[in-house]
Amino acid sequence: MAKIVQLQPINQQTAIETNGSLLSILINKDLDVLRECGGRGMCATCHVYVQDGMEQLTPVNRREKRTLEVITTCKTNSRLACQARVMGDGVVVELPPGMYINSLQDIEVLIGRRAEQNLLHPITGQVLVEEGKLITRSMMRQIADTADFNIGGYFAQSSDS
Repeated sequence: MAKIVQLQPINQQTAIETNGSLLSILINKDLDVLRECGGRGMCATCHVYVQDGMEQLTPVNRREKRTLEVITTCKTNSRLACQARVMGDGVVVELPPGMYINSLQDIEVLIGRRAEQNLLHPITGQVLVEEGKLITRSMMRQIADTADFNIGGYFAQSSDS
């Protein structure tokens, strides 16, 4: 029986089979998910926040817990979409800023506007633009540099500390 999952802030609902991963929903919605580790729970590029229905997901395993520990933007409701499987209805997932932007062209229209909330680097969690500040072209370049970012090296370095 299909379960309904809601994605915020894009306000979309989607159906998924029982035991399907949140990552498959994000991929089916053509969202910008890097999946650097191939869905093995090691890279954190599919990090999401569960606003509601955490009990309707499979429990956090050891690998996911270790990966979540190195994410600077981790909260108590953080999950890796590749590891969280939907077991029941009522799951509401908050996508981090940047995940629901399909391309740099989508960000281009924001240049010259003020940020409604802190805009974070999608991997490191570094604040690129503070809430209320002007979004500039240089911020765009920092996001574009994400494509060249060595994710495996970043997490290897983080786990050594």
